[in-house]
Amino acid sequence: MAGSTALATLAFGGMAQAQVTPEQVWQNWKDLSATYGQQMSATRESRNGDTFSVEGLRIVAEQEGVLVVAEIDDVDFTDLGDGTVEITMSPAYPMTITVDPEEGETEQTIIEVAISQPGLSVIAGGSAAETSYDFSAPTVNLKVEGIDGVDAAAVDLTVDVTFTGLAGSYLISGTGTREMTSAFSADSMAMAIAAKDPDTSSSFDMTATVAALEGTSDSTLVEGAMDMAELTDALRAGFAASGGFTYGKTAFAMDFVDPTDSFKASGAAETGSFTFGLDEGSMAYGAGGTGVTMTVSGAQIPFPELTASYAEAGFDLLMPISKSDVAEDFRFVTRLVGLTVSDALWGMFDPGNVLPRDPATLVLDTSGRARLDYDIMDPAQAEAMASGAPGDLESLDVNELKLTVGGAELTGAGAFTFDNTDLVTFDGMPAPTGTLNLKLVGGNGLLDKLVQMGLIPDDQAMGARMMMGMFARPGDGVDTLTSTIEFKDKGLYANGQRLQ
Repeated sequence: MAGSTALATLAFGGMAQAQVTPEQVWQNWKDLSATYGQQMSATRESRNGDTFSVEGLRIVAEQEGVLVVAEIDDVDFTDLGDGTVEITMSPAYPMTITVDPEEGETEQTIIEVAISQPGLSVIAGGSAAETSYDFSAPTVNLKVEGIDGVDAAAVDLTVDVTFTGLAGSYLISGTGTREMTSAFSADSMAMAIAAKDPDTSSSFDMTATVAALEGTSDSTLVEGAMDMAELTDALRAGFAASGGFTYGKTAFAMDFVDPTDSFKASGAAETGSFTFGLDEGSMAYGAGGTGVTMTVSGAQIPFPELTASYAEAGFDLLMPISKSDVAEDFRFVTRLVGLTVSDALWGMFDPGNVLPRDPATLVLDTSGRARLDYDIMDPAQAEAMASGAPGDLESLDVNELKLTVGGAELTGAGAFTFDNTDLVTFDGMPAPTGTLNLKLVGGNGLLDKLVQMGLIPDDQAMGARMMMGMFARPGDGVDTLTSTIEFKDKGLYANGQRLQ
C-alpha cells in the first residue's frame, strides 16, 4: 500500500515538475522519483516539434515487502508556448503489486491492476525555483485483472474502484529538499468487490459510495532519505507531512454467505474527516464522522437485525515522538455523541424496559505536556523503552469529561501538574498537584434501576452509595452530587476531607 501511494503521488505530482522546457519537466520528474526512492526508466526519448515524448516508461517502487511496478506506453510533454507545459499520457496502463509472503509462508502474492484515466490532463508552469500545476480527469478507474497469474474473471473476482470529476493542484519548490503543497477534490468514488469460491460454495459482495471528497497536504521531501522503511532516519533528515481529508454522504453494503454461515451489513454517513501530521518531534492523527447509521444481521447474531446510529464520533491524537530536554504538547480527545441501538439489543438485558433508552454520549478531552527520554519511532530503542516509563509527564488538563447513559450524566473538568522527582508518595507515580471537579446527575436513580433489573445486588448498590458519600456531596437539583477531588501537600482530598 505504501508503494502504491508513493506511485500515485508521482503519477500526478511528478509529471508537473515543469521549469522552462519539456525536457526539464521530464528531468524534474525523474528527480522527484529518486527522492521517493523509486526507479524510473524509459525505452526511448525523442523530440518532435513542441513535444518531448517518452516511450516505454517503467516505474518501480519498493517499500516494506511490497513491490509496485507500473508500465506506461507513452507520456508526452508539450510546450504550450506561454511558459507552461501540458503533460498527457496513455489512457490506460497496467500495474503489478507483489507482496512478500507472511512469516511461515513461501508464496508471494501477485496482484495485476489495470488503471484507466481517459482525458487526464496536467498543466505545469511556474519557474525553476517553484513549479505549480493543475490536473483534471473526468474519471480514474482501478480494476484488479488477476491474482497470482489467474485471470480475475476465472475465479469470479471483481475489485473495481472509480473516481469521477477529479481536479487538483500542486506547488513544488526547491531542489534536493523539496516543499510540496497539494489540494485535490473528486465528485464521487464508487467501489465494488465481489468474489465466489466454487470449492466452498461461498460468496462475498461489497459496494461503497462516497461523495464530495476533498483533501490538502503539505510535505517536506528529503532527497536520499525517503526510504519509509527507515522512518526514523527520514524524520531526522527533515521529512515531514501534514494534511486533511473530508468527504460527504457515504453508503456501504456487504454480504457474505457460505453453507454454514451468513453475514450482512449496511450503513451510511452524512460527513467524515481525517487529519494527520508527522515530523521529527511529533505525530498527530484525527478522524471523525457525523450522521452515521449501521445495520447488521447474520447467522451468529441472536436476533433478526441489529441497528445502531450516532450523531457524531471522532478522535484526535497529538503526541511527542522524539527525545527532548523540554516538555512537548500532547492531546487525546475521543467523542461519541448520540449513540442509539435497536430495541432488540436493549431487550437482551432490559426486557422490562426499565432503563431510559435516551441516546448515550461519551466525551473525553485531555491535553498536557510530556517529555520523552527516547525516540519512540526508533526500533533500536524499543528494548530500552520496555524497561520503564519512556519519559516524564509534566501536566495533564481534563478539558471536558462527559458520560450520559441510562438516564444519568457525569461531567467534569480539571488540571494537574506532576512532580517527577517524587515517585514515593503515590507508589511510583509522579506526585500530582491539582483539582478535578465532578458532577453526577441521576446516579442514584440509575443504581435503583439496575437493582430493579437484577443486574446489581442490593449490598453492592449500598456499597456504591457509601463510596459516593465519601467522595461527593449533594448539589443543586434532585439526585445531584458534586465532588472536588484535589491533590495537594502530598495528599488526596475529596471535598476538603483528606483521604490519603
